Amino acid sequence: MLPVLADLFPNGATRYAVGGLFVATGIAVVYVGTAIIPGNSTVLESTLSYVSDLPRLDRPAYVTSRDWRVVFALSIVAGGALWGLVLDPGTFHTDVQWWRLLGGGVLVGIGTRVGKGCTAGHGVCGIGSVSRTSIVNVALFVGVAILTAMAVGAAGVTP
Repeated sequence: MLPVLADLFPNGATRYAVGGLFVATGIAVVYVGTAIIPGNSTVLESTLSYVSDLPRLDRPAYVTSRDWRVVFALSIVAGGALWGLVLDPGTFHTDVQWWRLLGGGVLVGIGTRVGKGCTAGHGVCGIGSVSRTSIVNVALFVGVAILTAMAVGAAGVTP
């Protein structure tokens, strides 16, 4: 492995390549089987249609497809848990305080609503289908992430 790549991937790049293949395969299977792009924020919204009567969440497209979407969402969690707890124990360790993780999750949730999708929908599916909106959104996601990381680092914030 090139020295630069060794610095970027100290544990090797295999796990990322395998994960990418699984993500791409899952997206392809869902798209071929349903003609629906399986972005995670849409999966979450359709899952919320079980417990909400908001018209935006209770759309026929969500209600008729929510069963497989729940399985899809649960498989994402189960796959991560399987990898972290069985195949590579100790993966789920962080020194970041719980309130920072919670705050980051809330900000990501707001961002997916404002950006009309998440990185799976825009970054994988949108760019793959050459959507200009998705290309702009991903550029903004990455740009804001870089600026945020630089600002946090400059402020001396640690986990």
